[in-house]
Amino acid sequence: MGRFQEDTNLRETWLHDLARAEVHPEAEKLLELDSVYDPQQLVEESAVQFLAELRESAAEFAKIFNSYSDSGAKFQEVKIYSVAQSAADFMLYRNQVKLIFSNSARGLIQISFTQHHRGGVAVDGQDHGFDEGSRLNASSSVQEILAQIGPFRDVYWTFQGEKVNPAQLAKFHFIEFTRISRDKRRLRRGNQVLIDQIKALLEQKGLDL
Repeated sequence: MGRFQEDTNLRETWLHDLARAEVHPEAEKLLELDSVYDPQQLVEESAVQFLAELRESAAEFAKIFNSYSDSGAKFQEVKIYSVAQSAADFMLYRNQVKLIFSNSARGLIQISFTQHHRGGVAVDGQDHGFDEGSRLNASSSVQEILAQIGPFRDVYWTFQGEKVNPAQLAKFHFIEFTRISRDKRRLRRGNQVLIDQIKALLEQKGLDL
C-alpha cells in the first residue's frame, strides 16, 4: 500500500503544479510551477519511477527466491542494497557479484555486472571499503536503457530502439544474475557427492564403474 501511494503521488505531482499555476498564473515561472512542461524534469522523474518499479520487482523476486534457500543453508541468498549518494540506484549482490542499476546521466539508465574477490559493498547507502584493486573483472558490456519523449510529453524507455518496462527488465536480469552469481565451489562439492553416491550404488550392485 505504501509503495502504491508513493507511486500515485509521484504520478499526480503534475496535477498539483497545474492547480497552483491556475491559482497564481503570474508566479508560474518565478515559483517554477511550469515543471510539467520541462522535458528534463519529466525525464528525471520518470527515471526515478522506473528504477523504483525495477527495484520493487527485483525485491519481490528475491523474496521468493530466497525462501527456497533455507536461510542460506542450500544456497546463498540474493541481497538488494542502495547505491550511495543516489536517488534511486540500487544493486543485487551475491557471492561477490554485483548487478548495478544506475541513472548515470539524464535520460540514461545503465545495467552492469561487477565481480570482485574481497572488500565491502554499498550497504544501506554506505560504501564499506570496496577497492578497485580487488575487482576480478567487469562485464564486457554495459546495457543502456534510454529515455524517449513521445508527442504528448509521455516518457518511455528503450533498449536498442525497442520499448521496455521495469517488470520485464527485472525478470530477465534477475535470472541472469542468479546464474552468474552461483557458488561454483558449492556446485562442484555437490556434484562430487552425487558421483560418490552413484559409485556406491553401482558397487552395491556388483558393478565396476
